[in-house]
Amino acid sequence: QVQLVESGGGLVQPGGSLRLSCAASGFTFSIYGMKWYRQAPGKEREWVATIFSTGNTNYADSVKGRFTISRDNAKSTVYLQMNSLKPEDTAIYYCKVTQRGLEYWGQGTQVTVSS
Repeated sequence: QVQLVESGGGLVQPGGSLRLSCAASGFTFSIYGMKWYRQAPGKEREWVATIFSTGNTNYADSVKGRFTISRDNAKSTVYLQMNSLKPEDTAIYYCKVTQRGLEYWGQGTQVTVSS
């Protein structure tokens, strides 16, 4: 079955960096686009970034120029490199894959940006 496991979250000071990982299993990772989302306390879940099977990427305006999504098909893992972090980046970060109209989510990893 499809399984997504995020890791790499934590507490970081403003201006700092973190790299999140999402390890996938149960499907042919290389042929699917992967997405990162985040949900801050009291807010709706929002899309952050997409990486297609081709390697092309898209970003939300709020993270463009600071975050980089990448993938390693050999490891069935998608990454989110987050630089110049701001307090407003504080959220639970989730990865997602959509297959045949069904959405699969990981359990999320908490990112807290605070001094």
